[in-house]
Amino acid sequence: MPDPNLFRLRVEFCKQGRLALLSHLEVARALERAVRRADLPFAVSQGFSPHMKIAFGAALPVGVGSTCEVFDLQMTRYVPPERALAALQDASVDDLMPHACRYIGPRDAAASVAYPVAAYRALLSRAPEGGLVLPAEVRVVRKKKEKVLRTADFLVSGPQVEGAVASFELEAKPDGSLRPDVLLRACLDAWNEAHSADGEDGPLRALSLTRVSQRAAR
Repeated sequence: MPDPNLFRLRVEFCKQGRLALLSHLEVARALERAVRRADLPFAVSQGFSPHMKIAFGAALPVGVGSTCEVFDLQMTRYVPPERALAALQDASVDDLMPHACRYIGPRDAAASVAYPVAAYRALLSRAPEGGLVLPAEVRVVRKKKEKVLRTADFLVSGPQVEGAVASFELEAKPDGSLRPDVLLRACLDAWNEAHSADGEDGPLRALSLTRVSQRAAR
């Protein structure tokens, strides 16, 4: 049997609409089923609990959509990328649809670490007068422990605001990351606090948040 490392298929897909509410594990299970329905020759691990050799990119928070998610699929034989893509598209639903396939080399970085910098776009309930307020620190609670993250350690650019659309880039670090929804919520809370006297239209809210691109760090 050929070495499955010779056939690492990287698949790009979207996560949008109602399916943006799926967890990372639910997305993984749905895509594994799509691979099986597509009848692709996927490799299987050895041992007492064999499973599909598939690896996913960095997890998205529940409720955050994306146009640029990735997973790597180990294949036991070569299938032309365009044929693999067509089979996956036939086996997938619109809101979790693959849109590109290509083979990567055995030494290429895994999907989970290949693209530490991600760009996000948020649709707000209205245009924020004066732009968004960027807090210097963000407090997060994980497993009942509070942690303070410095925004500058993770923010690559932004937030830029055009009308009711805000965009920013974040970089995931080896020792941690700042979730995009947490940063956006902190920015909105700071803006709403600063404009509490102008509450005729209610608080500024995020209507949607989408990851629109991923790339390697420069």
